[in-house]
Amino acid sequence: MTSRQNFSSGAPWEPIVGYSRAVRIGNVIEVSGTCAVDADGNPFGIGDPYLQTKRSLEIIANALHKLGGSLHDVIRTRIYVTDISQWAEIGKAHGEVFGDIRPATTMIEVSSLISLEYLVEIEATAIITS
Repeated sequence: MTSRQNFSSGAPWEPIVGYSRAVRIGNVIEVSGTCAVDADGNPFGIGDPYLQTKRSLEIIANALHKLGGSLHDVIRTRIYVTDISQWAEIGKAHGEVFGDIRPATTMIEVSSLISLEYLVEIEATAIITS
């Protein structure tokens, strides 16, 4: 039987909502939708979709690392944005991280995220092959 590993980022809302930042079962890691927050859980890069994308990907990289993976294992990202006209800045930040890895990705405009300060939320799927 394959064991399950849950990774908590320590955010106070994780136990309230009932989720983990990331879950690993076998060689698959799923990372929950991730917004840009600082070390204290406050919004990061307010008004800047590029900085928010970079910070969200840093948080995702940390979650993957804690579960034995890395960004190189990512096969899929989903990017939720509140303003699709900002796609170039968001795409640039995503490309700086994944330019050589090239996961499948989707960018979707949504009406809003959990707080108005958040412009970007990213999910990731990783498969550990080594």
